[in-house]
Amino acid sequence: MYLASVELGPGYAWCASFVSWCYQNAGVTAPRSAWVPSYALKSKRIYHRGKFELKRPQNGDAFMIWYRSKNRPAHIGFVDDWGEDWVITVEGNTNDKGSREGDGVYRKRRLKKQIWAVSDFIGSGKQVTRK
Repeated sequence: MYLASVELGPGYAWCASFVSWCYQNAGVTAPRSAWVPSYALKSKRIYHRGKFELKRPQNGDAFMIWYRSKNRPAHIGFVDDWGEDWVITVEGNTNDKGSREGDGVYRKRRLKKQIWAVSDFIGSGKQVTRK
């Protein structure tokens, strides 16, 4: 159902399709895409490479992880809780070991330094003051 929501069939990585399906079913305007970089819109980005750009990430924001081997963001999921050092996430196409080619939807705990960027398609969150 996740891949079908972006008009793809079985056999493709589906982390971004999961994000798209969730946003579609919540009535949120966001990319209808299985391509992770399509969610890295500068106009929606609120956190990038360790720095807040506009707002503190909130529940439901889309986070992305950069893969050096692909030279692009290649895994995506949702922020569930933005902590001081850790981010609790909800991710599709992962597993207990953290693979981006997984077997289900999992709640995970990731070091904040793993997060390349966060985009806000919902429009909520606290404004942060830039220094």
